Amino acid sequence: MAELEEQKIEKKEEITETPKEEKIEKSEKESENKEEVSEKPKEEKGGRRNSKQPWKRDDTVDISGWEPKTKLGKEVKDGNIKNINEILDKKRKILESEIVDSLITVKTELVNIGQSKGKFGGGKRRIWRQTQRKTKEGNIPKFSTLAIVGDENGHVGVGTGKSKETLPAREKSIRKAKIDIIKIKRDCSGFDCSCDNLHTVPLKITGKAGSVEVTLIPASQGTGLVVANELKKILRLAGIKDVYSRTSGKKRTTFNLIKACFDALKKTDIK
Repeated sequence: MAELEEQKIEKKEEITETPKEEKIEKSEKESENKEEVSEKPKEEKGGRRNSKQPWKRDDTVDISGWEPKTKLGKEVKDGNIKNINEILDKKRKILESEIVDSLITVKTELVNIGQSKGKFGGGKRRIWRQTQRKTKEGNIPKFSTLAIVGDENGHVGVGTGKSKETLPAREKSIRKAKIDIIKIKRDCSGFDCSCDNLHTVPLKITGKAGSVEVTLIPASQGTGLVVANELKKILRLAGIKDVYSRTSGKKRTTFNLIKACFDALKKTDIK
């Protein structure tokens, strides 16, 4: 009887010991997995979601299956035109956005023109502006966006898009901005700067849209963009690094603010 009791005690000790070891190993594995999981969000924190930078992307559009429908598109596809300035200098009309994609590397940005819902008229600014039309069937919403495209080297375009959904509105605005792309002139024209870099506007110019007037004034190298936050987007994509500005009118209307700046940039390349 004593021997049987000793054997039972030994078996109990073995049974109790093994789970402890397994528990320790499991806890170590779980801690390692937790560390791996906790490391991933830290890497993602520097990404686009948590950063304060505006929405921006390199527009790498696949144009391998593009079949041009216009004469200009066929010339670009065949390789007869290799520079977009050949099109813009002759003032030829661009009717296909793939023409711009094949000649320059385009970057895209959307302007904050709308506002999300919040208490007492509050809410964060957003890139979609929502409107509604009253009908017998109910409210029909519509979304509009304002896109800016450019290569940061003297070419920039602005376009608007409207649709019943957000993504089609964005694609429309980007396509229209590429079609309406223009060439601007840059220079070093600051009164206290004499470098050889093309970093500012060539002269004092004023653009107007609605009641908004935007005046761009040349600045010396290192000044930066002394303009409104939304105007920085169009000037960066145009390749302008230093400029002063003066605005008047109803500046809260972002549509007219961007269009007035675009009108001023158009006047830099008038011959």
